[in-house]
Amino acid sequence: MAETQKNNPLHGVRLDTMLNHLVEHYGWNKLGLVINIKCFNENPSVNSSLKFLRATPWARKKVENLYLEVVSNKK
Repeated sequence: MAETQKNNPLHGVRLDTMLNHLVEHYGWNKLGLVINIKCFNENPSVNSSLKFLRATPWARKKVENLYLEVVSNKK
């Protein structure tokens, strides 16, 4: 199984780590503009956002893609 993950840049990165990094980088207001989902725009919290993202694959994918973009730009 490790062989299938060696080229996955998200392997070992938890969703809460990604979300906290994005909130620190953008803040909730700008994050809600970049990824327009209700849990980022109305009474945002890490816990409510994680619950939504875990249940909604398309939203999680947007967060993962943005995280990869932000992290790759820091290098």
